[in-house]
Amino acid sequence: MEDGEATGPQDPLALLLEVQARDLHLDQLAYRRRELGERRALETLEARAVELEERSAGLRAERDRLGARLSELEAQADAYRSRIEAIERRLREGGAYREVQAMSGESESLARHRRQLEDEELEVMEQIEPLEEELATLSAEASSLGGARAEASAALAGAEAVLEAEATEVAGERSRLAAGLPADLLATYDRLRQRLGGIGAARLVDGACGGCHLKLPSGERERVLHAAAGEVVFCDQCGRILVA
Repeated sequence: MEDGEATGPQDPLALLLEVQARDLHLDQLAYRRRELGERRALETLEARAVELEERSAGLRAERDRLGARLSELEAQADAYRSRIEAIERRLREGGAYREVQAMSGESESLARHRRQLEDEELEVMEQIEPLEEELATLSAEASSLGGARAEASAALAGAEAVLEAEATEVAGERSRLAAGLPADLLATYDRLRQRLGGIGAARLVDGACGGCHLKLPSGERERVLHAAAGEVVFCDQCGRILVA
């Protein structure tokens, strides 16, 4: 054999541990991808964007309600103003005393109502003004937030791409190693790994299972240590494939 020539493990159980190591690496990469700080930053920005939109929607609804009331008041005030102008034209034309007196009284009453409407108009406009100001502030923040979200999204995509590239490499290694395993052994391992939290095979370390970390009885330890080459044995505590 030439110097530097690589050889893979020939023992299927040793090879299985290599597959297990790659699977754990892939699980770690998947966890890191889920927990990326860039993802948390983007989620925070998106949550704030939702808050801004909800607050803005509420403000717009209140502004529109007040705007509708203001239009109603303005229409009523215009109607009173038109009626007063019509009465004043008739008064200038003159007429019987009682008629003039009645029209003068009506004009004064209408004027009072119009002033009340105008006062209410001012109150409504005063209520609308701070809503408009807050909406403008929220709009400016939303605009700024849009840029920040774009930057955060790009940062997340970059971080994910790095992890994805590493995962692709590790998955390729895993596939090459798994191809050297007997099909029944690989199927058993995959079934155990799915059922036992990602660890289907573990090494015996200081008399304990590397998967569940429980000490094996002395008889079980001896059975594992003296198993025939290639013989598959299982931890009597957790059921994982156990490799000495």
